[in-house]
Amino acid sequence: MEKLWSKTKIGKMELPHRLAMAPMTRSRAQEDGTPGEDASLYYAQRASMGLIITEGAQPSDDGQGYLWSPGIYTEKHIEGWRKVTDAVHGAGGYMYIQLMHAGRMSHPDNTPHHRQPVAPSPIAPGVEMFTATGMQDIPVPHELSKEDIQTTIADFRKAAAAAIAAGADGVEIHGANGYLINQFIGESSNTRTDEYGGSIENRARFAIEVARAIVDEIGAERTGFRISPGTPLGGIQDGEQGPELYRYLVQELAQLDLAYLHIMHLGNEELLRDIRSLWTNPLLVNRAGRALEDLSADIDSGLADLVPVGVWSLANPDLVERLQKGAPLNEADQATFFGHGSKGYTDYPTMNELASQER
Repeated sequence: MEKLWSKTKIGKMELPHRLAMAPMTRSRAQEDGTPGEDASLYYAQRASMGLIITEGAQPSDDGQGYLWSPGIYTEKHIEGWRKVTDAVHGAGGYMYIQLMHAGRMSHPDNTPHHRQPVAPSPIAPGVEMFTATGMQDIPVPHELSKEDIQTTIADFRKAAAAAIAAGADGVEIHGANGYLINQFIGESSNTRTDEYGGSIENRARFAIEVARAIVDEIGAERTGFRISPGTPLGGIQDGEQGPELYRYLVQELAQLDLAYLHIMHLGNEELLRDIRSLWTNPLLVNRAGRALEDLSADIDSGLADLVPVGVWSLANPDLVERLQKGAPLNEADQATFFGHGSKGYTDYPTMNELASQER
C-alpha cells in the first residue's frame, strides 16, 4: 500500500494520503434538518481520513427523501454545519458537503411541506420508503416543469453557497444512486420529450446545468461530482445507451475543470478505463464490496487518485492508523447505521482506547 500513503492535492486541499471518507446516510439530524448534536464529534473523530465527504444534505424542502437527513439551505443549517466544519478543521481534516436532492426517492410524510415528490417524469420507483409510521409505497412523483427545473438548479446553487458559508472546503454534487440527477440520466425514469429527455445530450443536460451553476457560484476548485454508472438503485435503468451517456457526461464535466469526479463502481471495467482517459483531474473510485487487501489496487494501477472508504471508516475513527499498523478493525453494527443517538455513531473505540480498557 505504499502509494496509498503518498500525499496528493485536490482543488485547494493538500491531502496527507489517498484515502477519503465516503458519504454515508446516518439519519441523525434534527427535525428541521440542522445537523445533530453529535455530528461535530462524529466527523472530527474521523478527520485523519483527510477528505471527508459528508452524508447527503438536501438543498431544499423538495430535496428531502429520508427522515432526519440534514439540509443546507437555511441559516440554522449553516450555523449547525459551521460547528461541524470547525471541529473537522480543528482536528486537521477537510470537509466537502454532499448536495443530495432525492427527487422521487421520497414520501410526503418525510418532508417539511408534505408535498408530492418531484422527478423528471411521473414514474414511481416501485420501492417502499421508511416513514414515521413505517414502510410505505413511494407515490407517483410530480413531473418537474421547465420552470421547476430552473428553480431546482437555483436551489442547488444556493445550497452550494450555504455550504461555503458554513465553512465547508467544497461540495460534492450527488448525481448517483437513484436520486434526482440520476433520475434525469436514467432511461427508465426519464420519458420527457423536451430538451431534458430522450437523447444522450438531453438526459445529461440537467446534471451539466447543475454543475455549471455551482461552479459559477463557488468555483470549480471547490466542486466535486459523483456518478454511479449501471447502478440499479431506486429503480434506475440506464438502458443500452448508458455507457455512452456517461462518456459524454464525463467529457462535458471535464470541460468545467472540477476538483474531482467520484465514481460508485460496480464492474464495467472498460467504461472505468474510458472515464479515466477522459478525466484528467483527480478521480475517486469507490468499489462496493472491495476486499481490504485490494484497497490500493486502483491507486497502484493508475485508475484512481483517491479511494473513498465507507463502512470501515464508520466503524473505525482511527482507520488510517489501524491500516498503517496492520491492526485489526472494529466490526460495524448495521443495526445502528441509521437513527438517533450516539450508539453506533460516536462510540466506536480507537486502538488507544481499547488498549486503555485492557490495562
